[in-house]
Amino acid sequence: MCYRVYMVMEMKRPFESVIREHGQTVLRVCRVALGLHDAEDAWSETFLAAMRAYPDLAGDANIEAWLVTIAHRKAIDIVRSQRHHVGVVDELPEQTSAIEVSVTADQELWDAVKSLPTKQRQAVAYHYVAGLPYLDVAEILGGTADAARRAAADGIKTLRTTYLDEYGRGAH
Repeated sequence: MCYRVYMVMEMKRPFESVIREHGQTVLRVCRVALGLHDAEDAWSETFLAAMRAYPDLAGDANIEAWLVTIAHRKAIDIVRSQRHHVGVVDELPEQTSAIEVSVTADQELWDAVKSLPTKQRQAVAYHYVAGLPYLDVAEILGGTADAARRAAADGIKTLRTTYLDEYGRGAH
């Protein structure tokens, strides 16, 4: 009896299509995690690291969760590096985004999100902005899915009270 083994070589889609599909989500996550001025650096570093690792990524991997995990780590790296290079300026100049995302759209909301405690801000970003399930959020942040759900819920509750009240948006 002769058995033939066929190896199926899975063809991954071009990395450019991964960037097109997930680039905006990763940028929003970076912006929530870091703020306006560091988001594009984190975005670029995320996709450079992802491009290097993409050939070894499992074919059944959740690409969006993988990219958000990389963005999370790049955001941590940027925050750590800023601790060593602190410079104070009164006001940063207005810039336009090189990756076509409005940098002034609803600045009050971004400011309110930025004021959230780190875990809440990250949980909100990864679940509500990136659309990841709480299990994936928990894997990125460490902890359980219930803890990730609680952090996101607390963050949204805080946003509802502070953002809506502070900026006169009123809860409707």
